Amino acid sequence: MLGHTAAQDDDIRRATVDLLDQLRRCVDEEERRRLRHRLVVANLPVATSIAMRYRSRGASLEDLVQAANLGLVKAVNGFDPDRGNEFMAYAVPTIAGEVKRYFRDQGWDIRPPRRVQELRPEVERASAELTQHLGRSPRVSELAEHLAVGEEDVIECISSAEIYHLSSLDAPIGDAEHLAVADTLGEPDPALAKVDDLMTLRVLLDELPARDRRILALRFFSGWTQAQIAGDIGVTQMQVSRLISKVLARLRAGMTAA
Repeated sequence: MLGHTAAQDDDIRRATVDLLDQLRRCVDEEERRRLRHRLVVANLPVATSIAMRYRSRGASLEDLVQAANLGLVKAVNGFDPDRGNEFMAYAVPTIAGEVKRYFRDQGWDIRPPRRVQELRPEVERASAELTQHLGRSPRVSELAEHLAVGEEDVIECISSAEIYHLSSLDAPIGDAEHLAVADTLGEPDPALAKVDDLMTLRVLLDELPARDRRILALRFFSGWTQAQIAGDIGVTQMQVSRLISKVLARLRAGMTAA
């Protein structure tokens, strides 16, 4: 069966056949309820084995076993004993389907669209098959062709792995004993708050006369004194002072209005 010894498989099979036979002959509803309960208990190892198939996908084994057991209960309640002894053929896909439903509905920290949730296991399965067949990791185009889906769908499924379980900010990085993910995150750049102001100021500067722009450039970017500027543009130092004050007032008014 599923991960048991041959003796355990035989025990489960015999117990299942015997309980199904009793269910077929039983007419008392209370007794049928007890027999179904015994059928669930007899097949709990089967549910656990199915749950363990999915233990490497990030969910806790306890949660997976709980989902598998729920699938087993649904299988027992939904199986018609009059169909014969093929209970396992009905139960296994029912249990596996419940575990897959758990991943689809509960396993995501950030839930992607349902089509991505449903396609992702197929992409993983196809990737394993093609890797074994090709002797290398398959390309996106090869996965898409194998599954008869678009390449964008495959890329979206591969990317969704990053949001299945988000890393904690306190998680350590590699072998760094005292370095966590949060320690590597940057901080907001204070200069970002000035971007809008700088863009507005640039427009206002472009509207200034050429002489006024030169005065500002010499004073605030080249570090010239007012006396040096006065000599450069052919005015007095007092006039340069008044010109600078006038231009700055104009820019300030423009920034305020903006």
